Amino acid sequence: MASVAATPARTPNGPGPGEASASFPTVASVPGPQEPEEEGEEEPAEIHLCVLWNSGYLGIAYYDTSDSTIHFMPDAPDHESLKLLQRVLDEIDPRSVVTSAKQDENMTRFLGKLASQEHREPKRPEIIFLPSVDFGLEISKQRLLSGNYSFIPDSMTTTEKILFLSSIIPFDCLLMVRALGGLLKFLGRRRIGVELEEYNVSVPILGFKKFVLTNLVSIDQDTYSVLQIFKSESHPSVYKVASGLKEGLSLFGILNRCRCKWGEKLLRLWFTRPTQDLGELNSRLDVIQFFLLPQNLDMAQMLHRLLGHIKNVPLILKRMKLSHTKVSDWQVLYKTVYSALGLRDACRSLPQSIQLFQDIAQEFSDDLHHIASLIGKVVDFEGSLAENRFTVLPNIDPEIDEKKRRLMGLPSFLTEVARKELENLDSRIPSCSVIYIPLIGFLLSIPRLPSMVETSDFEIEGLDFMFLSEEKLHYRSARTKELDALLGDLHCDIRDQETLLMHQLQCQVLARAAVLTRVLDLASRLDVLLALASAARDYGYSRPRYSPQLLGVRIQNGRHPLMELCARTFVPNSAECGRDIGRVKVITGPNSSGKSIYLKQQVAKAVNNATERSLVLVDEFGKGTNTVDGLALLAAVIRHWLALGPTCPHVFVATNFLSLVHLQLLPQGPLVQYLTMETCEDGDDLVFFYQVCEGVARASHASHTATQAGLPEKLIARGKQVSDLIRSGKPIKPVQELLKEKQMENCQTLVDKFLKLDLEDPSLDLDIFMSQEVLPAATTIL
Repeated sequence: MASVAATPARTPNGPGPGEASASFPTVASVPGPQEPEEEGEEEPAEIHLCVLWNSGYLGIAYYDTSDSTIHFMPDAPDHESLKLLQRVLDEIDPRSVVTSAKQDENMTRFLGKLASQEHREPKRPEIIFLPSVDFGLEISKQRLLSGNYSFIPDSMTTTEKILFLSSIIPFDCLLMVRALGGLLKFLGRRRIGVELEEYNVSVPILGFKKFVLTNLVSIDQDTYSVLQIFKSESHPSVYKVASGLKEGLSLFGILNRCRCKWGEKLLRLWFTRPTQDLGELNSRLDVIQFFLLPQNLDMAQMLHRLLGHIKNVPLILKRMKLSHTKVSDWQVLYKTVYSALGLRDACRSLPQSIQLFQDIAQEFSDDLHHIASLIGKVVDFEGSLAENRFTVLPNIDPEIDEKKRRLMGLPSFLTEVARKELENLDSRIPSCSVIYIPLIGFLLSIPRLPSMVETSDFEIEGLDFMFLSEEKLHYRSARTKELDALLGDLHCDIRDQETLLMHQLQCQVLARAAVLTRVLDLASRLDVLLALASAARDYGYSRPRYSPQLLGVRIQNGRHPLMELCARTFVPNSAECGRDIGRVKVITGPNSSGKSIYLKQQVAKAVNNATERSLVLVDEFGKGTNTVDGLALLAAVIRHWLALGPTCPHVFVATNFLSLVHLQLLPQGPLVQYLTMETCEDGDDLVFFYQVCEGVARASHASHTATQAGLPEKLIARGKQVSDLIRSGKPIKPVQELLKEKQMENCQTLVDKFLKLDLEDPSLDLDIFMSQEVLPAATTIL
């Protein structure tokens, strides 16, 4: 609100005749574009999945609200038990599952089981059935082709749009196309993400991405936990109430040095979808190896700093699509785009033989420079932050500049108007102001006099009373009406015109959304590989070599990445299992000698799913049950794998069941190799070398482990005695000293009960006392 006042000489303490004062709110210093505000809090991401299954094939599409992107999986064969679908569900954890109401019994059974999984609460997905007509092939194609996609320029003809979408979506995958159509129908009906918007606002779709689960290493969720690939812990901060979890000591935790959120997201994706593609693996390793060279350390650090400015572009594009853009969004986007240009220029100076550098150098196109230039030339960051809305720089629109000049010149102009108004007012009125209020216009403001008590007292001839506020009366006069007609609502006009310019700028950015999405993909990939290179440099990791000819594993001086960070000393170990030799390794050794660290037990799934290309780690299987039963189960499982011959998986078994070897429960042959953890007895002490060698342990040395754990010596000696009696087949008898102590305690208890008896009590029944107290106690005393 602009306010101008003029006060004549009849006010004792006011300005003298001909003096006037004008006041505007002061503007505090605000961060410029070089100091962007932090991004706003995001809503929790949700995934909505649409699935169809027909004639042994699966069609899948899902919408991710975190980046407003639709992911699709080309038609893929699946078993009647729908194992592939279960794997998809485990991986993406959808909020809802949409499918056709017309399904066969296999899908019906599967969905019924899914809906009844109470252990998935509170994330159990909602099962939604749509009429089968919503999944028709032609209507699904029509929905896809008629969709409003911000990444497709409006200038494209219908034919060009069809060709463009056909280059992204494989329309020959009919089940997948029908799933996409059903998903679009569901999104439009539920209005995901735009529930509170006007009905003409559609669900934002910023891109289509292919989603595949082929050529990946299969790892179940229990394995991720047992191997500590991921480990969630309660967050100590009371302010982290959204998830309440943080990453604990895990492989992901020590490798995650990503600078941007999307890099961290990609690293987690690589862990949950480990690839078998040797070309892809070597491509990643080439980048890591390049940044491990000492001469490239400065470049790695510079790129890492730039990556810290790559922010949540999909969220900004989504807000632009919904016209919800904030001032901070323009700052963040400006910084992101210029950082991306810095990445491009840096990568152009790096070896183009490395694919990632070549992709960044080529695909970070001049569209980025165009976006940055537009934002930098149009957006007035300082003014936008001051007014908390989008404002433009001078010399962008002459009409806006003229109106702003008028608005800025109002104080002196309104001072003169106020002086003339005061001359025509009652002499009792000491002062007046002419003020401008957006949406209302120009008003004459005068102080409320003591005589003005009732509303009728507010009436002044020639003025139209409007309202009373803060002991000031506001009126319209002939002059203020002339000002409204002459100047109009300047503030609102300026705001409307600047909003129109913002919309035009948004359209320019959204038309280039594809390059911004690609920036995020490649920048997050670079971020992950720089993080892995940093970890490899600090921890001394070596580059693995992959060979399609080597059907096995060969590890030289391998180290447990977590244990070596926790132990004072750590001994590396080697391992090798090839074609037909030593595919099953049985590792024995004393307790605490390092067997479990050498490997890390998921037997049921391993027995059912392991192939000759699988690596199976079994740690102490059979413990926790009867010794004979546990030993029999372990032997049966190993014999099952050995019976597969050349198709036997690569198996590492750590066990304390020495009878497995001594009783020769496994068949002899080259497939089995026995290993043990090297130790040395030094008198009564046992020295651990934590080194694997060929052979079989002679004993578990449990007593030594118990001593190290601080158990009493008498207890350990009794343990040794019982162990010797079991091995010799002799009966185990109670310890006499302990038995005598217990007898004395029971005697004392019985004596105390006798002493408490009141023999003069007429209600006392000695027969009952003898039968219920004395006789039962006698069996424990005699």
